[in-house]
Amino acid sequence: MSRTATEIATQPTCWRRAAEAAAAFDGLPQPGERVAVTGCGTSWFMAMAYAALREASGQGETDAFASSEFPVGRPYDRVVAITRSGTTTEVLELLGALRGKVATLALTADPKTPVMDAADTVAVLDWADEESVVQTRFATTALAFLRAGLEASGPLPAGVKTVAEAAVDAELAITEPLPEAAVAAEQWTFLGRGWTYGLAQEAGLKMREAAGAWTESYPSMEYRHGPIAITGPGRVAWVFGTLPEGLAGDVARVGGTVVNRASADPMADLIRAQRLAVVLAEAKGYDPDRPQNLSRSVILTEA
Repeated sequence: MSRTATEIATQPTCWRRAAEAAAAFDGLPQPGERVAVTGCGTSWFMAMAYAALREASGQGETDAFASSEFPVGRPYDRVVAITRSGTTTEVLELLGALRGKVATLALTADPKTPVMDAADTVAVLDWADEESVVQTRFATTALAFLRAGLEASGPLPAGVKTVAEAAVDAELAITEPLPEAAVAAEQWTFLGRGWTYGLAQEAGLKMREAAGAWTESYPSMEYRHGPIAITGPGRVAWVFGTLPEGLAGDVARVGGTVVNRASADPMADLIRAQRLAVVLAEAKGYDPDRPQNLSRSVILTEA
């Protein structure tokens, strides 16, 4: 078993620990604050998911930006940065630009990195750190930590589960067989709506990183506005969360297959996509722990 597969399997435990850590942490966004969440790659997609979920919970306007595209001049009460390594250049430069202007919180896996001094407050989730280059458990644990903060501050949107409930769903997602159509497919389009769109983006990224797969990601309702053109036999539309009315029929009409586990927490469904990425990588003879062209952290140097 690859190290990535082992780390994927630890997520239910990590999420429960994240909920406990959030309950004892002072520094999470408070209801009514105007918040921006940022990161790079996987961390950016987790930022997107949290931002949409926080707004849907009625706890305040929340934006998400890739760190390299952050509008530094825009006013916020708090900025949350997600960085597993604590060394990513764009994140550190952004935190430096924001110092003294806005309160900053960083979520990281490594307490011995520059982010400890770059942010005003730091939540260290070192027990969710990974040896693999590809992120799985740290990303979802960071999101679980932030989700738990929302739970403590007010009611969640209708249909959104608690972190504890999500962890139960995750245990099943780790052990149940993967959809045969998804394993056999040649192309995958991941779809999500609201906070699950960030998860759809992350699922597509995971498949590209680990398996070099042809994947795309879109908001669910945008699927008919162009992306359906690539759907056909041997191609899958994987929908996180609620399946929009009529979408399954549209996919079937052009010969594609829908994968949807609406009863499971979408973050748990992401685990199935992570597992699929590992299975496909190994089938191609790739090492999912050390994917080609990638490193654990992007640290830019001047030419």
